[in-house]
Amino acid sequence: MTARQAYDSLVAHGRESADIGAALGLLSWDQQVMLPAAAHPGRAAQIGALTAILHRRATDPRVGDWLAACEGSELAREPGSPEAANIREWRRDFDLAVKIPEDLAVALARAASAGQRAWELARKDNDFKAFSPHLQELLELSRRKAEAIGYAGEAYDALLDGYEPGETAASLAPILAELRDATKALLTAVKDAPAPKPLPAGPYPLTAQQAFVTDITRLLGLPPEASRLDVSAHPFSTLIGPDDARITVRYDEADWTKALFGAVHETGHALYSLGHDTGDARHGTPMGEFASLGVHESQSRLWENQVARSLPFWEHVLPLAAARFPELAARTPEELFAAVGAIRPGLIRVDADETTYNPHIVLRFELELALVRGDLAVADLPGAWNEKSREILGLAAPRDAEGCLQDVHWSMGAFGYFPTYSLGNVYAACLFEAARAALPDLDTAMAGGDFRPLLAWLRANIHEKGRLLRPRDLITAATGKAPTAGPLIRHLQAKAQAVYGL
Repeated sequence: MTARQAYDSLVAHGRESADIGAALGLLSWDQQVMLPAAAHPGRAAQIGALTAILHRRATDPRVGDWLAACEGSELAREPGSPEAANIREWRRDFDLAVKIPEDLAVALARAASAGQRAWELARKDNDFKAFSPHLQELLELSRRKAEAIGYAGEAYDALLDGYEPGETAASLAPILAELRDATKALLTAVKDAPAPKPLPAGPYPLTAQQAFVTDITRLLGLPPEASRLDVSAHPFSTLIGPDDARITVRYDEADWTKALFGAVHETGHALYSLGHDTGDARHGTPMGEFASLGVHESQSRLWENQVARSLPFWEHVLPLAAARFPELAARTPEELFAAVGAIRPGLIRVDADETTYNPHIVLRFELELALVRGDLAVADLPGAWNEKSREILGLAAPRDAEGCLQDVHWSMGAFGYFPTYSLGNVYAACLFEAARAALPDLDTAMAGGDFRPLLAWLRANIHEKGRLLRPRDLITAATGKAPTAGPLIRHLQAKAQAVYGL
């Protein structure tokens, strides 16, 4: 077998696996959006069955043979070529997959499916004890996964690497500490400043909110013929397959901005997904996949914060909002900008303003690190959450539904996921700073409702790169500088100065 024949076999195998994965993704989307309550146990079995099939394909010995035929060939000779990147990333995926026993992969998938449903009910009923057995099982399975993969530092690193290749708990801690300290300084700076004028009180009809967020997703470039917008208990975005991006939000009649920023956030994810999986020869290959969850999050946070919380955005969007919500007709773009940019510490991560968001991640990072290490028992999580919350946020949750039950991630066994949100914030600020330098008229374009230049820049520098580069290298290539927290801290300081007149 020639290297080219082996490579073509890898492409064909990858495409078939991607199509099976699309069916699995559709089952998961349906579970969170459409599934009847009684069907959840059956759905867990279906997800488990498809996971087993995908795991067998991922660990097929032929994959190892095909890779061996490609490695060292002319296809892998140029490190910056798409073929070399595919071969490198296929090797990473294969080596990881063969370390995880099939029964463990299936057990994790089934436990995550059951855990998500248990979490939905527990959150609704404020019943942590009902969810804790599921969390205990998922934690134990995740530890087994980490041991199967192996690690140089600690078990958490093996789990984190699955979401953000190359990162470790030790590499993340200084970044999170810098962001936490910068937040404390900003909170102190604005403590005695007059608060911006709040938005008018609701209710805001759900039909008007639904129409408005649909308008905004299309304005930002999400194609209606290749996407859906639905409702779920926890907003999310998923790419089912080429030209099939699904996003969800949740609505609050008292606050239309929750659905707006949720929709913009998930639209950022969907635009990235549609930009790297273009349905061409990349489908089913690493070049048609996202670089990491931190990079994925950079796209959602950039659109949510640097764009949708900016003054140019509101200069164009306020008339659209006032047409749906007459209460806003007397407001100015500057007032909307200040209202959505205000610093208001709160308990709920997904509702946090961009300044106080990162301490929410510090809280979760420290708790899940303790859980994985065995320093914190599942039964003690609610109390530990409130203790950390008082220390980091200055607040304690009156109910577990607003505390340790507020996020879906641990119910999916996604230990190591949370830090990618703060990495995403850091990457987003780095990218937007570079985009502004490359596009001098960007603010004018956004104020005129034209977001195409920004999307085109992101497409060329991030979306179309797939897994060509590792996350930090990708950001460096796009911006010309290694990523640091500096651009994000400067952005937050400038926002505080503009909103509070510091």
